[in-house]
Amino acid sequence: MTVKTRFAPSPTGFLHVGGARTALYSWLQARANNGEFVLRIEDTDLERSTQEACDAILEGMEWLGLNWDEGPYYQTKRFDRYNEVIDRMLAEGTAYKCYCSRERIEALREEQAAKGERMKYDGCCRDQAPRDTDEPFVIRFKNPTEGSVVFDDHVRGRIEIGNAELDDLIIARTEGTPTYNFCVVVDDWDMGITCVVRGEDHINNTPRQINILKALGAPIPEYAHVAMILGDDGAKLSKRHGAVSVMQYRDDGYLPEALLNYLVRLGWSHGDQEVFSIDEMKQYFKLDDINKAASAFNTEKLIWLNQHYIKTLDPEYVASHLEWHMHDQNIDMSNGPKLAELVPVLSERAKTLKDLAASTRYFYEDFTEFDEAAAKKHLRGVALEPLQLIQKKFAELASWDQASLHQAIEDTAAELEVGMGKVGMPLRVAITGAGQSPGVDVTALLIGRTRCEQRIAKAIEFVANRINS
Repeated sequence: MTVKTRFAPSPTGFLHVGGARTALYSWLQARANNGEFVLRIEDTDLERSTQEACDAILEGMEWLGLNWDEGPYYQTKRFDRYNEVIDRMLAEGTAYKCYCSRERIEALREEQAAKGERMKYDGCCRDQAPRDTDEPFVIRFKNPTEGSVVFDDHVRGRIEIGNAELDDLIIARTEGTPTYNFCVVVDDWDMGITCVVRGEDHINNTPRQINILKALGAPIPEYAHVAMILGDDGAKLSKRHGAVSVMQYRDDGYLPEALLNYLVRLGWSHGDQEVFSIDEMKQYFKLDDINKAASAFNTEKLIWLNQHYIKTLDPEYVASHLEWHMHDQNIDMSNGPKLAELVPVLSERAKTLKDLAASTRYFYEDFTEFDEAAAKKHLRGVALEPLQLIQKKFAELASWDQASLHQAIEDTAAELEVGMGKVGMPLRVAITGAGQSPGVDVTALLIGRTRCEQRIAKAIEFVANRINS
């Protein structure tokens, strides 16, 4: 049988970290078994579902690269199918119309609460004959009253719930719209889902859904309920811990590979390995290896992974993601080096793509002032002669390449009988405006000949004015 999994978010908010991890685990279960992955939008909550949230979910899935084989399906477009199944259940006696008023249900709950009993519907209308009346009703599933539901969860192990603990679930509301637990069952059945990966907050729904599947004569999928993600303080992950939306991580400068690698390890492991390519995830992933304990989010570890991927992935690929941040920071790339050329040069110091983009600015834009601290230290009177000599040697270069630039810097230091730092540091401040950069030769190469000559002239004028002031 083909393994078929699904990710089924509700479009009531953005794709968050917990949902992204669930999607990843579900996607990997399909990919690791040469199966199929379905994307389904569970939008039956008409009041809270929005198109903006739906678009954000799709954008997040696409950014992460979690491609789907079917979908996206939308529950709101399947109401005819749900009603068809409900009509069949009413005819077969596995569902019934309940005419209990809201007041009666509330009074029942108050009575049960006063007695310390578990709140559940008492089956008042369960065995009544259908009424020929216009009074409002809901439709309930006729849950078995004896026996129990047993299923072997890939994460939690064997779970058994007595049917006496379950009540007759509402499967259609008064106005006729089907409920979440019912829609999920019909969808999983119709779409041939063989394995359901979802958060542990759905464990209580599972026995109810299994009973409905059995009533329909539908196959029962396997289940894996994953634990929640906690903040580094042990509390449930929330906005106060920082970014929660997947696209916020994009905006903050993370590569999707870093976030995926981090999320896959947030509850799953393969020996002591920390860094996993997507292919390795597909090769090693098994649902049974997911830890049942909650995992704590550690931003420092995510940053470490992000640095790793910025440094090791193909520069062209990194540049394709970096480009978004260049536009976001209004850096005009029309006059300067190719972005992919800067990635290996600047990646050593960059924790995020946001940092990396900011560090590229002097390659594309001229600066109006030198960094005050760097100028005070390196653009002093003693820097005038080295700058003038390097200006002369750069002007004489037949070829503007790294080897020639490096040789010109070395020759300047040798001719003046000073250390390389006495030439390199003033030159660095001159051409970048700041005191830190990659190697000054490769920096000069990528800034370009014309800009370097103009900036060195500007630095010479700055030093001369400082001497004369």
